[in-house]
Amino acid sequence: MTCPHAAAQAAARDGGTVVIDPMVQDLDGETARLRDAGPLARIDLLGVPAWAVTRHADARRLLVDPRLVKDLDAWGLWRSGAVTHAWPLIGMIDAGRSMFTVDGAEHRRLRAKTSQALTPRRLEAIRPDIERFTAELLDALEEGGKDGAVVDLKSVFAQPLPMKVVGMLMGVDPAANAMLTRQYKKFFSMLTPQDERLALLADLDVFYADLVREKTARPTDDLTSALILADEGGEPLTEEEVIGNLKAMVAAGHETTIGLILNAVRALLAHPDQLELVLDGEVSWEAVVEETLRWDTPTTHLLMRFATEDIEVGDGVVAEGEGVVISYRAIGRDPEQHGPDADAFDITRAAPIRHMTFGHGPHICPGAALSRVEAGIALPALFARFPGLRLAVPDSDIRKLPVMTQNDMEAFPVLLGS
Repeated sequence: MTCPHAAAQAAARDGGTVVIDPMVQDLDGETARLRDAGPLARIDLLGVPAWAVTRHADARRLLVDPRLVKDLDAWGLWRSGAVTHAWPLIGMIDAGRSMFTVDGAEHRRLRAKTSQALTPRRLEAIRPDIERFTAELLDALEEGGKDGAVVDLKSVFAQPLPMKVVGMLMGVDPAANAMLTRQYKKFFSMLTPQDERLALLADLDVFYADLVREKTARPTDDLTSALILADEGGEPLTEEEVIGNLKAMVAAGHETTIGLILNAVRALLAHPDQLELVLDGEVSWEAVVEETLRWDTPTTHLLMRFATEDIEVGDGVVAEGEGVVISYRAIGRDPEQHGPDADAFDITRAAPIRHMTFGHGPHICPGAALSRVEAGIALPALFARFPGLRLAVPDSDIRKLPVMTQNDMEAFPVLLGS
């Protein structure tokens, strides 16, 4: 990036722009400021201006609007050179050709195999594997927390579980899971220098290229092999497209579920009366999952779509060439959709809880059902094994990871109870 956009900096100084904090020091306050700024909030992303959509109804409409596209070349700041690969967030937008970066017929072609691999039937088939992974990690959690020791629920349980699952689906050697976890953590962190972040992406490209070539030579029953093999009469994906899909799917497939599990546990421990309702069977674990997804979304801001022509949103206008961010956490707490108590965690809300945490329209998250299945297995198993689970530190001491797009924690220290 040649220089921070002057208009964005001036607006931020004048109070007309919500500056998205890369250190995530006050997520609740930032969420409230975005909502207060209106349906279309002007935001600053590390010196780059964009718009944030903060209302459920507007987001639902815009996510199916063909005038908002994923094509990076539609972004005026990119075309002009005001944003380059030196901008720390560019890797979340320019992540290679995949179903996450194209639209229309090409998006459908790139997405088809992934959707086929994550059908309800397929997810039920891997349920025993998820249950086995869960039990093994709970054993490790018990070992780490024996004799009253503090143990990190994130590093021992919530983080490795989804990585094990998505790795199994992709046909990744389990020995690579720890490396992938480290690489993605560094990639998302705002503390990682941009040159190191770009090097991480290059390393991941090499890893996935090697995986693709291995599966091309010796295909097995996994998603990577399915992406490589063309249907009869269909157009095969290129190596670049397979790598792009894998790189993004592993990132989305484990990061979202980490946040969902930890945010649900944190909310329940902060609301013991509601935890009691679940443990007594009066409220379902499904309700816990859906209310957590609405109230404390695993994804805070989804980067980015670009307007191919002027688009009206409320009283504002997204001009042609401008970038649009979907601010899911603000949307999840939209009083117009969820009522005047939208800021409250309440698993007894009238069902169904109609949120859009996994998106809407053609680009709705293909792994949404998988994340729900994992959390639906992990959470009841965790509390069944450790009904006395509690935080080892005050809730106010839990620190967010410095990640502008994901709602994750640095650690989640707990005591397992008697």
